[in-house]
Amino acid sequence: MSAAPGRLAVWCATALLAAGCAHTVSGTATLAPPGIDDESQSPVDVESVILDQAQMQAITGAGENLTIVPSMDGKIPVDVSDLMNGTPQECQWYFAETQTFGNEVEEFHKTTFQNPPDGGLISEGAAAYRDPETARRAFADLIGLVYDCGSTTLGPTFIGEWTADATTLRMRSSGTCGRDYRIKNVVLAEVSFCSFPESVSDIVMTNLMAKVPE
Repeated sequence: MSAAPGRLAVWCATALLAAGCAHTVSGTATLAPPGIDDESQSPVDVESVILDQAQMQAITGAGENLTIVPSMDGKIPVDVSDLMNGTPQECQWYFAETQTFGNEVEEFHKTTFQNPPDGGLISEGAAAYRDPETARRAFADLIGLVYDCGSTTLGPTFIGEWTADATTLRMRSSGTCGRDYRIKNVVLAEVSFCSFPESVSDIVMTNLMAKVPE
């Protein structure tokens, strides 16, 4: 994900999701590079959790119109420094997956899809940790980041209205975008979406969690 084209695609898709709008991204999808899981200590393989393209096409109802955004199928958390710069420090994590998921990730996979006819974007991601305690710590830290961002003047622009409980975090910004996080066992999953119904995000997340063992 360090190559310039990959970074550009990451920047574009992240910017679109953050801005609450969607736009078609052209190009050819590429295979994910080797990830951080080569010496994983996680008891759960994130590859067994992530939904494949056919499943996402069925859940979203977009069928074959739903395709992977070029270079947006990666196994390494990405920080988009171009968007972090100029953002309040309390909200920079919004564009930094190393902060969102923490520094104790053992395995990671995130894929972003686009639906050009309807201008929609949706991503699914999962991080796995060495044990449930580490995963819960990462989730608690994420809630802390959301709280701190929400306390700033520009916080509502990024996270909008948010709610959290022991296992779930939901953010709904203005427009038709949102982010959902859920923790189960050693896995912290994320679903981000724009121009898709909230129910689609809920179904994607439910299917992701169904693949995580108790």
